[in-house]
Amino acid sequence: MFVTCNGVRGMPARKGHLIVVSGPSGAGKTTLIERVLKEESNMLFSVSYTTRKKRENEVHGKDYYFTDEATFQRMIGNNGFLEWEPVHGYFYGTPIKEISESISGGRDVLLDIDVKGALKVKEKCPSACLIFLEPPSVEELKRRLFLRGEKEIEKRMERVREEMASKPSFTYAVKNDNVDTAFQEFQSIIRSVRGEEHGKDNC
Repeated sequence: MFVTCNGVRGMPARKGHLIVVSGPSGAGKTTLIERVLKEESNMLFSVSYTTRKKRENEVHGKDYYFTDEATFQRMIGNNGFLEWEPVHGYFYGTPIKEISESISGGRDVLLDIDVKGALKVKEKCPSACLIFLEPPSVEELKRRLFLRGEKEIEKRMERVREEMASKPSFTYAVKNDNVDTAFQEFQSIIRSVRGEEHGKDNC
């Protein structure tokens, strides 16, 4: 399967929209995405693949598809990912088949991937809508990561600063200093994107 912004090779131009949500870990992406999926119909959430171990509260096929590195590498060789990259010693990738089929069929697809992955998607699909979710402050984000029990926090904070510097490359930015206000802005952006005329050069 091969993705271009004019559709899948050998198939008609797509009708759906590709919406990419990104930002530093701990910014609150999961909370806002879960809320918007409950209120927006005909929208698919694309589940990423990862080689890291499943956490206690995570569900295979819902949070991620948890797999081993050998399987992941085979998928890379078979062009199974729209984008992929190593993060903190593990691999993460966005599967292409389900996205292609959904957008071709007129469904909008929502991705939750890291900043580098989002920018890779933008290179392949310039018409994709990229939403950057930022925390109230770097200090607050550090506190959230500490409360979550994350390891190597200082190393993670270096990555956060790099990610924050990429914010101007995104179509929209939402600051999550109040979850309800952030959700209203987040949902408004998504509804605006979904309300655009279909048949344009959507990835």
